[in-house]
Amino acid sequence: MARPIFTFPDDAAWNETRQAVEFGVEVGDYAGRVFLPTAALRSLLGHRPTPAEAVEIYHHHRVGIERATELRIEERRLDPDANVTLDGRDLRRR
Repeated sequence: MARPIFTFPDDAAWNETRQAVEFGVEVGDYAGRVFLPTAALRSLLGHRPTPAEAVEIYHHHRVGIERATELRIEERRLDPDANVTLDGRDLRRR
């Protein structure tokens, strides 16, 4: 069986309410939002990044972060609202 084709629109931005970098993901009929909280980044960096640093880290590590998102969706590990919130474990295993 062929792997599904994931699309990641170039729409990453800081979400103040969620204290996370937010970006979109699409695969088949599914379209959702992905949240990369500063807490997840803190577990890797050793400090809580500023919003600007968090967005910069996303862009610098985009391929790996997108792969972590793909794994979460393939494993059907979605939030109750059908979106994805990545954590430090997701980032370490990418």
